[in-house]
Amino acid sequence: MSDWEPSASIETLRARAQLLARVRSFFAERDVLEVETPMLGQGGSTDVHLASLSAEARTPAGRQRLWLQTSPEFHMKRLLAAGSGAIFQLAKSFRDGEVGGRHNIEFTMLEWYRPGFSLTALMDETAALIHAILPPSVLSKPQGAPKRYAYRELFHTHLDVDPFTTSLARLRRLAAERGFMPAHALDDEPRDTCLDLLMSMVIEPTLGQGELSAVVDYPASQAALARRHRDRHGDWVASRFELYLNGVELANGYDELIDPAEQRARFEADNAERREVGFNEVDVDTRLVAALEHGLPEGSGVALGIDRLIQLALGKPRLSDVISFDTTRC
Repeated sequence: MSDWEPSASIETLRARAQLLARVRSFFAERDVLEVETPMLGQGGSTDVHLASLSAEARTPAGRQRLWLQTSPEFHMKRLLAAGSGAIFQLAKSFRDGEVGGRHNIEFTMLEWYRPGFSLTALMDETAALIHAILPPSVLSKPQGAPKRYAYRELFHTHLDVDPFTTSLARLRRLAAERGFMPAHALDDEPRDTCLDLLMSMVIEPTLGQGELSAVVDYPASQAALARRHRDRHGDWVASRFELYLNGVELANGYDELIDPAEQRARFEADNAERREVGFNEVDVDTRLVAALEHGLPEGSGVALGIDRLIQLALGKPRLSDVISFDTTRC
Protein backbone atom coordinates (compact mmCIF):
# COMPACT_ATOMS: atom_id res chain seq x y z
CA MET A 1 0.00 0.00 0.00
CA SER A 2 1.35 3.45 -0.93
CA ASP A 3 1.31 6.04 1.84
CA TRP A 4 -1.02 8.35 -0.14
CA GLU A 5 -3.79 5.79 0.04
CA PRO A 6 -6.39 5.77 2.86
CA SER A 7 -5.80 3.47 5.80
CA ALA A 8 -9.40 2.19 5.56
CA SER A 9 -10.94 0.69 2.43
CA ILE A 10 -13.68 2.63 0.63
CA GLU A 11 -16.05 -0.25 1.40
CA THR A 12 -15.28 0.14 5.11
CA LEU A 13 -15.81 3.90 4.95
CA ARG A 14 -19.24 3.31 3.40
CA ALA A 15 -20.09 0.95 6.27
CA ARG A 16 -18.79 3.55 8.74
CA ALA A 17 -21.08 6.20 7.21
CA GLN A 18 -24.06 3.89 7.65
CA LEU A 19 -23.23 3.31 11.30
CA LEU A 20 -22.83 7.05 11.94
CA ALA A 21 -26.24 7.58 10.33
CA ARG A 22 -27.61 5.03 12.78
CA VAL A 23 -26.09 7.00 15.68
CA ARG A 24 -27.79 10.17 14.48
CA SER A 25 -31.10 8.35 14.13
CA PHE A 26 -30.77 7.01 17.67
CA PHE A 27 -30.53 10.54 19.07
CA ALA A 28 -33.13 12.02 16.72
CA GLU A 29 -35.65 9.48 18.03
CA ARG A 30 -34.88 10.72 21.55
CA ASP A 31 -35.05 14.44 20.64
CA VAL A 32 -31.39 15.02 21.51
CA LEU A 33 -29.96 18.01 19.61
CA GLU A 34 -26.83 17.54 17.49
CA VAL A 35 -24.31 20.36 18.01
CA GLU A 36 -20.89 21.37 16.74
CA THR A 37 -18.28 23.05 18.92
CA PRO A 38 -14.72 24.31 18.25
CA MET A 39 -11.77 21.96 18.04
CA LEU A 40 -9.64 24.81 19.44
CA GLY A 41 -10.08 26.38 22.87
CA GLN A 42 -8.38 28.94 25.08
CA GLY A 43 -7.97 26.18 27.67
CA GLY A 44 -7.00 22.54 27.42
CA SER A 45 -7.32 19.42 29.54
CA THR A 46 -5.24 19.71 32.71
CA ASP A 47 -5.65 15.96 33.37
CA VAL A 48 -2.19 14.59 34.18
CA HIS A 49 -2.94 11.40 32.23
CA LEU A 50 -3.80 13.25 28.99
CA ALA A 51 -1.34 15.04 26.69
CA SER A 52 -2.94 18.06 25.07
CA LEU A 53 -1.69 19.58 21.80
CA SER A 54 -1.55 23.34 21.30
CA ALA A 55 -1.06 25.73 18.39
CA GLU A 56 0.01 29.36 18.08
CA ALA A 57 -2.56 31.45 16.25
CA ARG A 58 -3.08 35.07 15.23
CA THR A 59 -6.27 36.23 16.96
CA PRO A 60 -7.91 39.62 17.59
CA ALA A 61 -6.00 39.59 20.90
CA GLY A 62 -2.69 39.02 19.09
CA ARG A 63 -0.59 35.88 19.09
CA GLN A 64 -2.31 33.35 21.32
CA ARG A 65 -1.81 29.74 22.30
CA LEU A 66 -4.93 27.72 21.57
CA TRP A 67 -5.49 24.12 22.61
CA LEU A 68 -6.75 21.29 20.43
CA GLN A 69 -9.52 19.73 22.52
CA THR A 70 -9.05 16.25 23.99
CA SER A 71 -12.86 16.01 23.97
CA PRO A 72 -15.69 18.49 23.31
CA GLU A 73 -16.67 18.45 26.99
CA PHE A 74 -15.84 22.04 27.99
CA HIS A 75 -17.65 23.69 25.09
CA MET A 76 -20.65 21.38 25.38
CA LYS A 77 -21.04 22.21 29.06
CA ARG A 78 -21.07 25.89 28.13
CA LEU A 79 -23.98 25.12 25.78
CA LEU A 80 -25.76 23.31 28.61
CA ALA A 81 -25.30 26.35 30.86
CA ALA A 82 -26.79 28.50 28.06
CA GLY A 83 -29.95 26.35 28.07
CA SER A 84 -29.38 23.94 25.18
CA GLY A 85 -31.06 20.97 26.84
CA ALA A 86 -29.97 17.45 25.87
CA ILE A 87 -27.19 17.53 23.25
CA PHE A 88 -24.82 15.19 21.40
CA GLN A 89 -21.81 15.62 19.13
CA LEU A 90 -19.54 13.57 16.89
CA ALA A 91 -16.38 15.58 17.49
CA LYS A 92 -12.81 15.41 16.28
CA SER A 93 -10.57 15.16 19.35
CA PHE A 94 -6.80 15.10 19.84
CA ARG A 95 -4.45 13.42 22.33
CA ASP A 96 -0.71 13.54 21.80
CA GLY A 97 1.25 10.29 21.70
CA GLU A 98 -1.80 8.01 21.57
CA VAL A 99 -1.01 5.72 18.64
CA GLY A 100 -1.70 1.98 18.43
CA GLY A 101 -4.24 -0.67 17.59
CA ARG A 102 -6.98 1.16 19.53
CA HIS A 103 -5.59 4.71 19.45
CA ASN A 104 -4.89 7.55 17.04
CA ILE A 105 -3.72 11.07 17.86
CA GLU A 106 -6.78 12.46 16.03
CA PHE A 107 -9.99 10.51 16.60
CA THR A 108 -13.76 10.90 16.70
CA MET A 109 -15.51 11.16 20.04
CA LEU A 110 -19.25 10.68 20.47
CA GLU A 111 -20.25 12.72 23.48
CA TRP A 112 -23.69 13.50 24.86
CA TYR A 113 -25.26 15.16 27.89
CA ARG A 114 -28.59 14.49 29.53
CA PRO A 115 -29.83 17.14 32.00
CA GLY A 116 -31.91 15.47 34.70
CA PHE A 117 -30.57 11.97 33.97
CA SER A 118 -29.13 9.86 36.78
CA LEU A 119 -25.88 8.06 36.14
CA THR A 120 -27.77 4.75 36.00
CA ALA A 121 -30.22 6.10 33.40
CA LEU A 122 -27.34 7.31 31.25
CA MET A 123 -25.54 3.96 31.64
CA ASP A 124 -28.65 2.20 30.34
CA GLU A 125 -28.98 4.61 27.41
CA THR A 126 -25.31 4.12 26.53
CA ALA A 127 -25.86 0.37 26.49
CA ALA A 128 -28.91 0.85 24.23
CA LEU A 129 -26.82 2.89 21.79
CA ILE A 130 -24.10 0.22 21.71
CA HIS A 131 -26.69 -2.50 21.09
CA ALA A 132 -28.15 -0.39 18.26
CA ILE A 133 -24.76 -0.21 16.52
CA LEU A 134 -23.27 -3.67 17.07
CA PRO A 135 -24.41 -6.74 15.14
CA PRO A 136 -25.98 -9.44 17.37
CA SER A 137 -22.99 -11.74 16.83
CA VAL A 138 -20.69 -9.45 18.85
CA LEU A 139 -22.71 -9.76 22.05
CA SER A 140 -23.66 -13.20 23.30
CA LYS A 141 -26.17 -11.71 25.74
CA PRO A 142 -29.34 -9.94 24.55
CA GLN A 143 -30.10 -6.29 25.10
CA GLY A 144 -30.30 -5.11 28.65
CA ALA A 145 -28.52 -3.18 31.36
CA PRO A 146 -24.76 -3.74 31.57
CA LYS A 147 -23.42 -5.90 34.37
CA ARG A 148 -21.96 -3.69 37.10
CA TYR A 149 -18.66 -4.28 38.90
CA ALA A 150 -17.25 -2.18 41.73
CA TYR A 151 -13.65 -1.08 41.17
CA ARG A 152 -12.66 -2.27 44.65
CA GLU A 153 -14.15 -5.74 44.15
CA LEU A 154 -12.36 -6.20 40.83
CA PHE A 155 -9.01 -5.61 42.56
CA HIS A 156 -9.95 -8.07 45.31
CA THR A 157 -10.94 -10.69 42.74
CA HIS A 158 -8.02 -10.39 40.34
CA LEU A 159 -5.15 -9.14 42.50
CA ASP A 160 -6.18 -9.90 46.10
CA VAL A 161 -5.58 -6.29 47.17
CA ASP A 162 -7.75 -3.39 48.23
CA PRO A 163 -7.01 -0.42 45.93
CA PHE A 164 -8.09 2.01 48.65
CA THR A 165 -6.00 0.70 51.55
CA THR A 166 -3.10 -1.32 50.12
CA SER A 167 0.22 0.47 50.52
CA LEU A 168 1.79 2.23 47.55
CA ALA A 169 4.93 0.12 48.03
CA ARG A 170 2.93 -3.09 47.53
CA LEU A 171 1.13 -1.71 44.47
CA ARG A 172 4.51 -0.84 42.95
CA ARG A 173 5.80 -4.36 43.71
CA LEU A 174 2.72 -5.90 42.09
CA ALA A 175 3.18 -3.83 38.94
CA ALA A 176 6.86 -4.77 38.80
CA GLU A 177 6.15 -8.47 39.40
CA ARG A 178 3.69 -8.42 36.50
CA GLY A 179 6.44 -7.06 34.28
CA PHE A 180 4.69 -3.82 33.31
CA MET A 181 7.72 -1.70 34.19
CA PRO A 182 11.10 -2.39 35.84
CA ALA A 183 10.94 -2.03 39.61
CA HIS A 184 13.30 0.96 39.63
CA ALA A 185 11.12 2.76 37.05
CA LEU A 186 8.16 2.55 39.44
CA ASP A 187 9.97 4.05 42.42
CA ASP A 188 8.59 7.55 41.84
CA GLU A 189 5.26 6.62 40.29
CA PRO A 190 2.18 7.84 42.21
CA ARG A 191 -0.61 5.62 43.47
CA ASP A 192 -3.03 6.25 40.61
CA THR A 193 -0.40 5.40 37.99
CA CYS A 194 0.17 2.02 39.64
CA LEU A 195 -3.55 1.40 39.90
CA ASP A 196 -4.00 2.34 36.23
CA LEU A 197 -1.26 -0.11 35.20
CA LEU A 198 -2.83 -2.94 37.17
CA MET A 199 -6.31 -2.08 35.94
CA SER A 200 -5.35 -1.86 32.27
CA MET A 201 -3.03 -4.87 32.13
CA VAL A 202 -4.69 -7.35 34.53
CA ILE A 203 -8.36 -6.46 34.96
CA GLU A 204 -9.52 -4.78 31.75
CA PRO A 205 -8.82 -7.80 29.50
CA THR A 206 -11.30 -9.83 31.59
CA LEU A 207 -14.13 -7.30 31.23
CA GLY A 208 -16.92 -7.33 28.67
CA GLN A 209 -16.48 -10.92 27.58
CA GLY A 210 -19.75 -11.57 25.76
CA GLU A 211 -21.45 -8.85 27.79
CA LEU A 212 -21.32 -5.15 28.45
CA SER A 213 -19.44 -4.61 31.72
CA ALA A 214 -19.76 -1.39 33.71
CA VAL A 215 -17.10 -0.49 36.28
CA VAL A 216 -18.26 1.91 39.00
CA ASP A 217 -17.00 3.51 42.21
CA TYR A 218 -13.49 4.43 41.08
CA PRO A 219 -11.26 6.11 43.68
CA ALA A 220 -12.17 9.75 44.29
CA SER A 221 -8.74 10.77 42.98
CA GLN A 222 -9.91 9.53 39.56
CA ALA A 223 -13.09 11.60 39.47
CA ALA A 224 -11.81 14.02 36.78
CA LEU A 225 -14.91 16.19 36.08
CA ALA A 226 -17.38 13.94 37.92
CA ARG A 227 -18.99 14.39 41.30
CA ARG A 228 -17.95 12.28 44.28
CA HIS A 229 -19.96 10.24 46.78
CA ARG A 230 -19.33 7.78 49.60
CA ASP A 231 -19.56 4.07 48.84
CA ARG A 232 -20.97 1.42 51.16
CA HIS A 233 -17.60 1.22 52.93
CA GLY A 234 -17.72 4.93 53.72
CA ASP A 235 -14.92 5.85 51.29
CA TRP A 236 -15.16 8.74 48.85
CA VAL A 237 -15.46 7.45 45.28
CA ALA A 238 -16.01 8.98 41.85
CA SER A 239 -19.58 9.20 40.56
CA ARG A 240 -18.68 7.77 37.16
CA PHE A 241 -18.73 4.57 35.12
CA GLU A 242 -16.69 3.01 32.35
CA LEU A 243 -18.20 0.52 29.88
CA TYR A 244 -16.20 -2.39 28.44
CA LEU A 245 -16.77 -4.91 25.68
CA ASN A 246 -14.29 -7.66 24.77
CA GLY A 247 -11.68 -6.09 27.02
CA VAL A 248 -12.00 -2.74 25.24
CA GLU A 249 -12.98 0.45 27.06
CA LEU A 250 -15.75 2.06 25.05
CA ALA A 251 -17.33 4.78 27.18
CA ASN A 252 -16.70 6.94 30.22
CA GLY A 253 -19.71 8.53 31.94
CA TYR A 254 -19.98 11.13 34.71
CA ASP A 255 -22.53 12.46 37.13
CA GLU A 256 -21.33 15.92 36.15
CA LEU A 257 -19.61 18.25 38.58
CA ILE A 258 -21.51 21.56 38.70
CA ASP A 259 -19.67 23.35 41.56
CA PRO A 260 -17.44 26.10 40.07
CA ALA A 261 -15.23 26.39 43.14
CA GLU A 262 -14.57 22.65 43.17
CA GLN A 263 -13.89 22.68 39.43
CA ARG A 264 -11.39 25.52 39.78
CA ALA A 265 -9.68 23.70 42.66
CA ARG A 266 -9.38 20.51 40.59
CA PHE A 267 -7.83 22.41 37.68
CA GLU A 268 -5.29 23.94 40.06
CA ALA A 269 -4.54 20.57 41.67
CA ASP A 270 -4.02 19.01 38.23
CA ASN A 271 -1.50 21.66 37.23
CA ALA A 272 0.28 21.34 40.58
CA GLU A 273 0.64 17.60 39.94
CA ARG A 274 1.84 18.30 36.40
CA ARG A 275 4.57 20.54 37.80
CA GLU A 276 5.51 17.89 40.36
CA VAL A 277 6.01 15.17 37.75
CA GLY A 278 7.79 17.48 35.30
CA PHE A 279 4.98 18.04 32.79
CA ASN A 280 4.13 21.42 31.28
CA GLU A 281 1.11 23.17 32.72
CA VAL A 282 -2.01 23.48 30.59
CA ASP A 283 -4.03 26.68 30.39
CA VAL A 284 -7.20 26.44 32.47
CA ASP A 285 -10.50 26.91 30.66
CA THR A 286 -11.75 29.90 32.64
CA ARG A 287 -14.83 30.16 30.43
CA LEU A 288 -15.98 26.74 31.62
CA VAL A 289 -15.64 27.94 35.23
CA ALA A 290 -17.66 31.04 34.32
CA ALA A 291 -20.35 28.82 32.79
CA LEU A 292 -20.52 26.78 36.01
CA GLU A 293 -20.85 30.02 37.98
CA HIS A 294 -23.78 30.98 35.74
CA GLY A 295 -25.33 27.57 36.45
CA LEU A 296 -25.03 24.14 34.89
CA PRO A 297 -28.13 21.93 35.14
CA GLU A 298 -27.72 18.74 37.13
CA GLY A 299 -27.37 15.66 34.98
CA SER A 300 -24.98 13.18 33.45
CA GLY A 301 -22.77 13.01 30.39
CA VAL A 302 -20.78 10.34 28.58
CA ALA A 303 -17.94 10.17 26.07
CA LEU A 304 -17.79 7.14 23.77
CA GLY A 305 -14.95 6.28 21.40
CA ILE A 306 -16.99 5.88 18.24
CA ASP A 307 -13.99 4.69 16.20
CA ARG A 308 -13.53 1.81 18.65
CA LEU A 309 -17.21 0.93 18.51
CA ILE A 310 -17.14 0.90 14.72
CA GLN A 311 -13.97 -1.22 14.87
CA LEU A 312 -15.82 -3.80 16.96
CA ALA A 313 -18.97 -3.60 14.83
CA LEU A 314 -17.04 -4.28 11.62
CA GLY A 315 -14.62 -6.81 13.13
CA LYS A 316 -11.50 -4.85 12.22
CA PRO A 317 -8.21 -5.57 14.05
CA ARG A 318 -6.92 -1.98 14.18
CA LEU A 319 -8.44 1.46 14.62
CA SER A 320 -6.64 2.59 11.46
CA ASP A 321 -8.82 0.12 9.53
CA VAL A 322 -11.95 2.22 10.17
CA ILE A 323 -10.66 5.79 9.73
CA SER A 324 -9.83 7.36 6.39
CA PHE A 325 -6.26 8.39 7.18
CA ASP A 326 -4.48 7.43 10.39
CA THR A 327 -1.61 9.42 11.89
CA THR A 328 0.98 7.68 9.70
CA ARG A 329 -0.90 8.74 6.54
CA CYS A 330 -2.31 12.17 7.41
